[in-house]
Amino acid sequence: MNFKMSCLKSNTFTKVKLCDVTPAEEDYLKAIYHLGEGHKSAVSTNAIAERMATKPASATDMIKKLAKKDWVEHRMYKGVRLTEKGTSIAIGSIRKQRLWEVFLVQKLHLSLEILPAIAEQMKHIQSPELIDKLDIFLGFPQIAPSGEPIPSKDGEFKKGIKKLLNELPVGASGICTAVKDSSPTFLKFLDKNGIGIGSRIRILDKEEFDNSLGIQIDIREMRISEQIASNLYLEVGKNS
Repeated sequence: MNFKMSCLKSNTFTKVKLCDVTPAEEDYLKAIYHLGEGHKSAVSTNAIAERMATKPASATDMIKKLAKKDWVEHRMYKGVRLTEKGTSIAIGSIRKQRLWEVFLVQKLHLSLEILPAIAEQMKHIQSPELIDKLDIFLGFPQIAPSGEPIPSKDGEFKKGIKKLLNELPVGASGICTAVKDSSPTFLKFLDKNGIGIGSRIRILDKEEFDNSLGIQIDIREMRISEQIASNLYLEVGKNS
């Protein structure tokens, strides 16, 4: 694939040429998106500066650049709000990063501890074709290892597709897609017991006394506490 040529093509849900977006601009747009919950509310310059770990003056300079490109609207004393174009770039960035997170965990078996920093760098690869191929290769995942939803190619977020293991009934099964507790001790426990992102888990029984669960992980069986079950997210569906 010719990445230089492919990055000149437009994003699916915006006419912005992806090569026109610098990594710094992409980071700012994503930060504004998270702070403003999309384009629901305006965000102050100080909040953006704090999120980006920079000075307000530097944030102001970048906001002016983004406004000139019609990616944000900036009104004095009213804050910054993403435009439709800015929103689509931000969502596209989120999609790329979360797809890379799935790839790095499921295919390269990277630790969840070092995952965010590496995926953050890889999200700046500007090739829609590559990301579409990655999505297909991974089987169109809808949940990232962080437990956050992955937007579709059209920029849509699907909700309500993940459940905590302890919330499911006996007999239910699904794929472990994320953890609620990302502390080193919990991740070490999961690694020691062979429980990871991508593991298929089925609930065999539930102990009424302490709510512990008998589960099947792939072809193994084991017992886990309610505390452990309450920190594992499963993606459940008609094929689970």
